[in-house]
Amino acid sequence: MTPVIASDVDELVGTFVHPGEHLHLAATQARPNALTYALCRVFGRQGNFSISTTAVHSSAHALALSGCARRVIAGFVGDTFPSPRPNPLYERLAEGEPFEFEAWSLLSYVQRLLAGAMGVPYAVTGSLAGTDLAEGKGDQLWQVDDPIRPGRQVTLAQALRPDLTLVHGACADEAGNIVMFPPLGEGPWAAYAARRGVIASVERIVSSEELRELSDRVVIPGQRVLGLCEAPLGAHPQSLRAIGVPGVASYLDDYAFLEHIVQQCQDDSRGRDWYQEWVLDVGSHAGYVSKLRDRRPTVPQRRPVESSATRQERLIVLAARAVVEQVRSGGYDTLLAGIGSSHMAAWLAAELLQREGNEVKVAAELGAYGFSPQDGDVFLFSLRHAADSEALSGIVEILGGMVSANPRALGVLAAAEIDETGTINTSRTADGRWLTGSGGANDIASSADCVVIATASPRRFVQEVSYRTSPGNRVREVVSQFGRFQRQGEASPFRLTSWLPEDAQVVPDDPAAIDEAARAEIRERTSWRAAAADVLVEKPVTDEELSLLRTFDPDGRYR
Repeated sequence: MTPVIASDVDELVGTFVHPGEHLHLAATQARPNALTYALCRVFGRQGNFSISTTAVHSSAHALALSGCARRVIAGFVGDTFPSPRPNPLYERLAEGEPFEFEAWSLLSYVQRLLAGAMGVPYAVTGSLAGTDLAEGKGDQLWQVDDPIRPGRQVTLAQALRPDLTLVHGACADEAGNIVMFPPLGEGPWAAYAARRGVIASVERIVSSEELRELSDRVVIPGQRVLGLCEAPLGAHPQSLRAIGVPGVASYLDDYAFLEHIVQQCQDDSRGRDWYQEWVLDVGSHAGYVSKLRDRRPTVPQRRPVESSATRQERLIVLAARAVVEQVRSGGYDTLLAGIGSSHMAAWLAAELLQREGNEVKVAAELGAYGFSPQDGDVFLFSLRHAADSEALSGIVEILGGMVSANPRALGVLAAAEIDETGTINTSRTADGRWLTGSGGANDIASSADCVVIATASPRRFVQEVSYRTSPGNRVREVVSQFGRFQRQGEASPFRLTSWLPEDAQVVPDDPAAIDEAARAEIRERTSWRAAAADVLVEKPVTDEELSLLRTFDPDGRYR
């Protein structure tokens, strides 16, 4: 069938979407934000949808503010820019407000889509086991005896099959063949898994002759597409690549707009003013684009430059040193970092290693491999970094092939809480408030050796985490702003092995006094019972380390 060509996203949604359906918002090369807004305008609280998507952040907050989502299936709920953080809209997410929530890790989520696309009932995953992400899944997750390895078990995850998948692409022809450019994130799997098919917005509908020149970039075939429409800037405020597409220009993430959403969700209106102004009052996608062109974006304020390293910078530098030493001693060739201070530490470590002739590849979970971060852009998933990559692919290739199946991958992760076993919590506080979720962290920690970076406090370095987001058995080292904790093996306790005093002028000369000063730091700044003996004193942050870090982050996002 030839797909229906709608006049705009609201008409497309109104024609094909039915209340109560399971809708999938594809996280491919670009997010279907124009279609998401249209869902909210057309249906509002009458939608009663189940929504699946890799992550709920920025524009996707409209789902919560509109009330159109009854249930959400995702791996992350919060904000990603200017740095990863909880969003006040979701404080009571564990209680079912503003919607019921089903949490997965990023790779297991995509593996479920892949199973749905292949027409098989379940996916086999190496993620989730031994964590609270595996709890409460009912008949969606099974631990079964491994028929090949007696005495061991494997985890089976039910295939994910939405009714309808919503996609935004660079272009398509009138037959519905959709062109996308890597990094592809979740890829085409949700398009194949959808029971009814796909509706798509694209930057431009091109002729069949024009598409012939781009046939190697067709990711979703027209046979899966029920309807489509043009929606220029349909991924805004997220980015879009369009290399060689006639009449279509690539665009980057709109950082000022993303920060505006974060600020609006934190003020007294809790995002309602933003939703009214940018989703409802504009009336249509054309109105949204017109308002965008008229707006005057604010310039982010640069944080003042300190003469010496701040606490956060000391944390990142100390973590980078840990990664460098792990690469030297462990023979790792790939760094996969979670978003936040952890990816800044991985970037710094890779640069320091390269300067000594030891090249290590940096990868990002959405599909970029072997890239060098562009100075001044701290966003992990920026297309500026992707453009400089050695290879571009998707989540399955990176979290699967380059991490889960690669014994030389080293994960660099952050933690909201970490306990004495190395178990990580990034999901829920002890009093039930929602944090952000796993993203790809559970997948990394489940299959790769890891360095974990976290600012030490008694509420963060705890004896037992309140929610087990990621397993701790592969955590080799935990880095705080005052020192590094290491262990001999997964059954061994962590011990403080190095100390970075705030004031190098007051470091004792006596080794016993150094150990006691380090133990005092542990008592004051953590709830851990870790030992500290034969502690080495870390050298102060060097000018080279600080200069490199501030080259990556001139605005001081991580200062």
